[in-house]
Amino acid sequence: MHAESYSASIDDLAAREEAAFPDPDLIELALGRLTTDPGAIFEADVLVALTKVRQDDAARYQRVRAAAKAAKASVGELDKLTATKDDGGSVEVVAEVEPWPEPVDGRQLLADLCAIIGEHVIADPPTIRAAALWVVHTYCMDVLTVSPLAHISAPEMRCGKTVLLTAMMRLVFRPLSISSITPSAIFRSVELWSPTLGIDEADAFLKDNEEARGLINSGLYREGAFVIRCVGDDHTPTKFSTWAPKILCGIGKLAGTIEDRSIPLRMRRKVAGETAANIRRSDPQPWMDLQARLTRWARDHRHRIASAQPAPAHGLGDRAQDCWEPLLAIADLAGSEWPGLARAAALALHGVEEETQSINVELLRDVEAAFKERHTGRLASRELLDILTHDEEAPWATWNRGNPLTIRQLAARLSEFGIKPKTTRLPNGDRLKGYALADFADAFNRYLSAEGGNLSVTAGQPHSSAVCEASATVTPAEVSPIGNALEPALDKDCHRVTDKNTLPEKKEESNTEREVIDL
Repeated sequence: MHAESYSASIDDLAAREEAAFPDPDLIELALGRLTTDPGAIFEADVLVALTKVRQDDAARYQRVRAAAKAAKASVGELDKLTATKDDGGSVEVVAEVEPWPEPVDGRQLLADLCAIIGEHVIADPPTIRAAALWVVHTYCMDVLTVSPLAHISAPEMRCGKTVLLTAMMRLVFRPLSISSITPSAIFRSVELWSPTLGIDEADAFLKDNEEARGLINSGLYREGAFVIRCVGDDHTPTKFSTWAPKILCGIGKLAGTIEDRSIPLRMRRKVAGETAANIRRSDPQPWMDLQARLTRWARDHRHRIASAQPAPAHGLGDRAQDCWEPLLAIADLAGSEWPGLARAAALALHGVEEETQSINVELLRDVEAAFKERHTGRLASRELLDILTHDEEAPWATWNRGNPLTIRQLAARLSEFGIKPKTTRLPNGDRLKGYALADFADAFNRYLSAEGGNLSVTAGQPHSSAVCEASATVTPAEVSPIGNALEPALDKDCHRVTDKNTLPEKKEESNTEREVIDL
């Protein structure tokens, strides 16, 4: 009896002491120290307490946040450090897939992917195979250094673009389908969920949207796949990832920079006799099984993919080789017929792509044709422009909303290749601003010659109009022949260009005339 009374008295005393002297509130203490210690609220034990308050007592968390902001603390960083995984709704947006319980054969996996896509999509075999390989690469993003866009395109409506997009999004890693998204939502979604973005109606979404195009373009190479934006009330510069697979779906071509970073998946309208299963009514289980098999295969082969250095597909340009590198690595690991099928698909798809040249390369081709047509080594700017705009099928006659290209615009475009008009002496003796064929030799060789093999989708980079450096690497035999034109001699020492077949001229010239370049 005495022991029980003693124990009860001890418990009662402890309760009274706790009521009289409660444990200090870590959060309140931290707020009180903020004026002298800006890091007080970011201490580990304080953040643990704040995380619990944020989950259990939203009203109190907002009061603490307001007090921290008044004390000049970074509330954006505070929000980030006290956030839980479920704050962004991760579970609802992108679901995780359990791996297949048994090892997966890569060759059979790719065959089954092609089969289920081909069952619902009318497309050529290279397009279906490229789509299957691209789907696999979305499961390997944590070990890859290159991730090309997948661009589903067609010349007209009702060609099955959305069907292919739907099929691919049922198979890819963490699919997130959208038809419109703001630029800021792109990098925040990637940062939060690391999804595969499926963007429908990309032709309308990306029109006149430079910021969105820049964000999408930035995701090709892992080392540069990020943007920096100011966040929070104190505008703290913050790094956001843009490293995520992306499918773009739309009619026609997109910006050249996007096309240059894409695996082109071209669709066509089906003809009589071609049939495909309705994807909306398909059984979801085969798609889910393939996702599980993809997850298992990627998990088992991630280290081999990370170290893979696949042989290039001969005939592709440098950028196209980069885009196909992860897909070829996957095909090589699958083995059997897939290394050959993947490279054949790359050449089939990009071979067609290279036939569509950039506007600057088209201008170079037309300039080359103009010199051939006139059988001369020099043309006045006005004469060259007249030849270009005379062709009604070329874009130059209606370049300015129905009006022809101007001399200034011609000069601006050619300057991107390092070619500038000069005062020239024409065959009839007149001196006018114009162009010499010799000045085009380097550009013709780099962008038009058969030896170059591939036309770049992006515009050529400016370089010095003096071609001393280029002459060291380009031999006369490599320069494209220009018909039977008067061939200017390229002096190896990079002095002024002179025409060996000079026209008769006066023996005496004034000092002013000597300064005019004699072509």
